[in-house]
Amino acid sequence: MTLPAPFAALAPSRLRANAPLAPYTTFKIGGPADWLYEATSADDLAAAIAAARAAGLPWFVLGLGATILVGDKGVRGLVIRNLASAHTLSDAGLLWSESGAVVQDLVLETARAGWSGLEHYIGIPSTVGGALWQNLHFLSPAPERERTMFISEVFSDCEILTEDGERRVVDAEYSQFGYDDTVFHHRRDIVLSARFQLSADDPARLHRVLQENLSWRGSRHPWLQVHPSAGSIFKKIEGIGAGRLIDQCGLKGVRVGDAQISHIHANILVNLGHATAADVRTLIAQAQHAVKDRFGHELSVEIGFVGEF
Repeated sequence: MTLPAPFAALAPSRLRANAPLAPYTTFKIGGPADWLYEATSADDLAAAIAAARAAGLPWFVLGLGATILVGDKGVRGLVIRNLASAHTLSDAGLLWSESGAVVQDLVLETARAGWSGLEHYIGIPSTVGGALWQNLHFLSPAPERERTMFISEVFSDCEILTEDGERRVVDAEYSQFGYDDTVFHHRRDIVLSARFQLSADDPARLHRVLQENLSWRGSRHPWLQVHPSAGSIFKKIEGIGAGRLIDQCGLKGVRVGDAQISHIHANILVNLGHATAADVRTLIAQAQHAVKDRFGHELSVEIGFVGEF
């Protein structure tokens, strides 16, 4: 495959042609990218996007690949794997991080240092960029904090590369944080780095919270290390629950190929080993039709479909 001229500015050792994407998603499903580039800093990420734009190629930024399904035919153009993970924590609890940093790593580091604000997101696979893209949230199980926690609650600001190619710092008003929704769903702006204001707390208490949250998640969600998945497949239906409806249709454990509706959580589809994107799409449609026929509810998919199917 001929190297597009604008790619000459990128590190050649981190640029590959016809690269499989399945290993870089939590579902472990997906065909190859025409080009895959590993960006190791915010500047590198911005340069890769600029190169794709200059070459007239479609592009996609990939974090941990936790809430997407990549098509079996792969992705055309350039996929940029965001490995930009530099971060600093000030004595006042202000955390600055590049957007490719893994949230779990930041959770552990800040909890050890006695800073609260990220501990609710332990065990959720996400980068900082992905967390801001979806306004990462978690329903805390503890009685004293039994509510949904959103990462926007500790967000200060972020530097973005706008869809017009401008680098600028934006605040929460610009970001338009909602439930599973932000401005980044509707504009081709990319988060390069972000700042979060944390609060001082007892490290022992924070570690207790980490353990509680991990235990809660472990008892209700299939383990990614055993059964790869993309998390919840369908959007929340207020007061009802998509998973509950699927369960009441008797679909837990139903499989198509190596894709299966989890026995543990009916709103999660798992890869038993060799599932294809086509298997997953067929199973999604089966769940949608069953719920529609029995209950009249429309199940809306909340994961992203990337590439060609």
